[in-house]
Amino acid sequence: MIDPFGRHISYLRVSVTDRCDFRCKYCMSENMTFLPKKDVLSLEELELVSAAFIRKGVRKIRITGGEPLVRKDIMTLFRNLGLYLQSGELDELTLTTNGSQLEKYAGDLFAAGVRRINVSLDTLNPYHFQDITRWGNFEKVMRGIEAARTAGLHVKINTVALKGFNDAELGDMVRWTGERGMDISFIETMPMGAVDGLRSDQYLPLSEVKQQLAQSWTLTPSAYRTGGPSDYFDVAETGMRVGFITPLTHNFCESCNRVRLTCTGMLYMCLGQEDSADLRAALRRDPSRAALDAAIDEAIGRKPKGHDFIIDRRHDDRPAVKRHMNVTGG
Repeated sequence: MIDPFGRHISYLRVSVTDRCDFRCKYCMSENMTFLPKKDVLSLEELELVSAAFIRKGVRKIRITGGEPLVRKDIMTLFRNLGLYLQSGELDELTLTTNGSQLEKYAGDLFAAGVRRINVSLDTLNPYHFQDITRWGNFEKVMRGIEAARTAGLHVKINTVALKGFNDAELGDMVRWTGERGMDISFIETMPMGAVDGLRSDQYLPLSEVKQQLAQSWTLTPSAYRTGGPSDYFDVAETGMRVGFITPLTHNFCESCNRVRLTCTGMLYMCLGQEDSADLRAALRRDPSRAALDAAIDEAIGRKPKGHDFIIDRRHDDRPAVKRHMNVTGG
């Protein structure tokens, strides 16, 4: 699949649920209204759509949410998609999670063929963790991370850099992950969905974070690539890597190789644009899957050049897109 700007689309992110057992302040409001279950694709339908993308050249699939591991019987989908790893049709099956369910599922994920996961963790302070997640259990997440490492999964930590919240401990997180053989990526907060508080109060440019870290760590550009948006640097003192995901200060649109499928079957060609394609309707009206294939081709043909994320008070702190991050899975 080649988009209008010559980019090869080889990476599909699949949101299997909009539900989450946390209520992170930068992601969603505390009192969320989630989708009725009848609107959500079945696990079988999610597999059918994923298989269509694999036939069209997708080589990497990341399962996301909400929190994907709260979806009932989710390991069935992992096991079935894992068969495409065994056949060689898929190079990688991976996962982004808040870590709350890893203690239960880490071994099953490894058995299904998952080898690398991202865990969202914004602080090492249990009190700050409780504050930012509202509903999270810090010790449970720590046990989940250790369970994942014990199972053989390579863990990368994803940390949203938030001004006035965790900016003083980002260096500590580099040290903590390095001591445990884990990479870490810092992410700029994105203007998606209405949340409590102002985005401009939260926004911390990663250019500032990089300068701060460079005072304590030796950072050199890394040749490491995962197909994701992180710009990686090797940390000489730890032997691990730190990544910077900068949708605002320096977007990565020119190399975007991914599209996002929601749990309702809507395909978003860009995280930061509202344009989408209804793959659920195509899938359900035509058992032959011809309509699904045609809908995918048409959607890729109008993938935009990039997003228009902006955060500042001059734009009234309005979200760039109305949907919350949990809808498309980040």
